[in-house]
Amino acid sequence: MKKTIATAALLALSATAVAAQGSDPDKLQADGGVKVPGWTGRIDPRPASQGRKITDAKFVPMGGGIHVTAGPAAIYWSAENSVDGGNYTVAATFSQTKASAHPEAYGLFLGGQNLEAPNQSYLYFVVRQDGKFLVNHRADDSTVHKIIDWTAHEAVKPMDEAGKATNALSIVVEGDKLSFRANGTEVASLPRATVDGGGENSGTKGIAGIRVNHNLDVHIDGFAVTKQ
Repeated sequence: MKKTIATAALLALSATAVAAQGSDPDKLQADGGVKVPGWTGRIDPRPASQGRKITDAKFVPMGGGIHVTAGPAAIYWSAENSVDGGNYTVAATFSQTKASAHPEAYGLFLGGQNLEAPNQSYLYFVVRQDGKFLVNHRADDSTVHKIIDWTAHEAVKPMDEAGKATNALSIVVEGDKLSFRANGTEVASLPRATVDGGGENSGTKGIAGIRVNHNLDVHIDGFAVTKQ
């Protein structure tokens, strides 16, 4: 990955996150933790999550899918969903079950490396309840590269009057391109070379998984990594 984000932008991003959550503290979950066999998780290292543990969020099997009740923002993954190159698709259907106090994001990541270490790295594609999507790269515990900032797209379904929304998300890695799709429509794309940074599939190789941010209640169906 190419490190292109400025320090000032990072500081602004952190300040915004702290301000947004200052009036909406993490709702720590009783009997929390990652309870889907084979999966693990890690709290996002944002300032607002300092001192939090993965047991402060809940990641459990439910109705043939996975249900996440957060709690602090976190990523979740299984080592079985690791890809060592080639063409593949990461996909899942996310259903936000209730409105959050302010727009918070959920979605997919790929290219996960060193996920339990300070030099963790992954590319993530997420949407939120106001109908916007984002593509970013976390390069380590303190660095996030902003690739596509929050952008509205008609393919991303915003929450309804009941505070609910369902979005089928996918990242298709094929040939020289990454395609980011919501409900079957491409909302953005990137040249694969941009993500791989000139390496041998360095950015698209690794673990794929799920990201769910602060204080969301989300049900996830059909998570899969499919080789093409």
